[in-house]
Amino acid sequence: MVTPPAGTASDFSATRIDGRQQPLADYAGQVLLVVNVASQCGFTPQYAGLQQLWNDYRERGLVVLGFPCDQFGHQEPGSDEEIARFCSIDQGVDFPMFAKVEVNGRDAHPLWAWLKSEKGGVLGIDAVKWNFTKFLVGRDGRVLARYAPTTTPDAMRADIEAALG
Repeated sequence: MVTPPAGTASDFSATRIDGRQQPLADYAGQVLLVVNVASQCGFTPQYAGLQQLWNDYRERGLVVLGFPCDQFGHQEPGSDEEIARFCSIDQGVDFPMFAKVEVNGRDAHPLWAWLKSEKGGVLGIDAVKWNFTKFLVGRDGRVLARYAPTTTPDAMRADIEAALG
């Protein structure tokens, strides 16, 4: 079991989909929407809504961070290069995308272990249940909310606007 460190989102880094390391401290002071994504999921159409949130709020300080994950129904089988191409060409996504990660289990990325420890799921179960689980992180780097895969990006607008101030 991964033991997440205490702290804020700025304490973590992750590998971008192009292989570069990205310290999340670079996003300090901004509102983050962290999402585990998949290319072959019934929720994949949410990419359009996530991109719209990015378009509408990035000037006010929202950053959408996409983390491909293949732990649910093998719905993200491609390489990082294939995922990047799919997101860019097929989905029109230009918000920051990261290399494929695991969000549950022994090999869960430390960011995801921390996110889950900050905001548990339904019935006190911390595990991410499916693709397109979303975490809203405030300007202070603390988790404000966790959203189920069925929560559409548009349904989060009021919370995002409140977090942006």
